Amino acid sequence: MASKKFYAVKNGRKKGIFSTWSETEKQVKGFSGAIYKSFKTLAEAEDFIGRKKVSSSSKTSRTLNKNKDYEFVVYTDGGSRNNGNVAGQHVKADDKAAWAYLILHKQYKYSDSAGEFGATNNRMEIMALINALTFLQTRNYTKSSIQCVLDSKYVLDSITKGWLNGWKRRGWKKSNGAEIKNLALFKQLDVLLGEFSHIDFTWTKGHANNEGNNFVDSLLNQTMDNMKLNVSKPVLNKKNNVKDESRNLNDSSSVKSIKENLRKLGLYK
Repeated sequence: MASKKFYAVKNGRKKGIFSTWSETEKQVKGFSGAIYKSFKTLAEAEDFIGRKKVSSSSKTSRTLNKNKDYEFVVYTDGGSRNNGNVAGQHVKADDKAAWAYLILHKQYKYSDSAGEFGATNNRMEIMALINALTFLQTRNYTKSSIQCVLDSKYVLDSITKGWLNGWKRRGWKKSNGAEIKNLALFKQLDVLLGEFSHIDFTWTKGHANNEGNNFVDSLLNQTMDNMKLNVSKPVLNKKNNVKDESRNLNDSSSVKSIKENLRKLGLYK
């Protein structure tokens, strides 16, 4: 039996790694300046095309990857509303903030969202990813191939640029010795990432034409619209708690507005 080959197309109609020559030929045949080569290992092929991969002490593949099919596609987003704050001012206690995620798997769609008063946008971005990964972990999908689509460079860079690994090596400190904001959440995220075997990360521009990203943005804004400040208990969620309840959009009767948004986006029939 012939050994498996990986065909890497560095310059062609479509850049990427292909498993058969017929697929590869479509990308390079007749293409001016085509650059391609076959390799015995996937790692060599990835190095050839310059796919960005971050070394990790865990088994998790934390990559930027857009050229494969996934069992799950995860969209996450976080946001906050400035309640008359002046430039440079800290978040006020009554400022609304929320996170949301959407998980697509075959014909199924899952989403969840929750809010918190007095939280920053960055905190909500981390919370969104933590809650999405927790949903998948508790349902034993840690071995599945997963693509996470984020519009937050703050969260994305902490993973794909190795910031988490560097912070951990230095005893959870920045290179200049400074403290890390949202440290408890980043520690929680680091532990969760180590549970997943095949997880990739992709950046998307927020408020653009990505339907999944637009959906989670709409969902978290609905959450903030519905938030009411409880004077005695201003925080809706305990700060270091992760909510592990998710709504299945296929059978929940309590999320009519969410279903309607999904229909508009073409993500729900």
